[in-house]
Amino acid sequence: MPPSSESPLDSRALRDALGLYPTGVAVVTEANGGDTSHIGITVNSFTAVSLDPPLVLWCIDRRSRRHDPFVSAPGFTVSILSAEHRAISARLSGPGEHSLDGLTLLKTELGPPALADCLAVFECARETVVPGGDHSVLIGRVLRFHRPEQGVPLVFFRGRYSGLG
Repeated sequence: MPPSSESPLDSRALRDALGLYPTGVAVVTEANGGDTSHIGITVNSFTAVSLDPPLVLWCIDRRSRRHDPFVSAPGFTVSILSAEHRAISARLSGPGEHSLDGLTLLKTELGPPALADCLAVFECARETVVPGGDHSVLIGRVLRFHRPEQGVPLVFFRGRYSGLG
């Protein structure tokens, strides 16, 4: 029987149940202080919102040290990861500074770089930010996109990385 709306949900059980929905994995980057200082974050909350106008969204935890730079940035770049990017995804998903130093990057017209060898790149201007509980929902207007590589996407399922194949 489903729980009543008045009883608290078991957050661990909820997280496990949500983890049964496989998601792709992406890295979102933004320019933090100009052309030389960029940060990135791994997300699996990326999704299309609309084709006309072209809108996408992703979510960031409001407690994250990267929250304010991303929410205040005029735009961001989304790199869709391939199965070969597991180490990069892990590096940018945990606590830490999330610098892109040492990674092979592609320049973009918008400014925030894309990851090299990714499956697709979306350059987005920030359209709006919406509060969503303990997260902020960032909606971006896609200004440019390209598909530099073909390959197997990195997938997150049951709390673990996987690939399709």
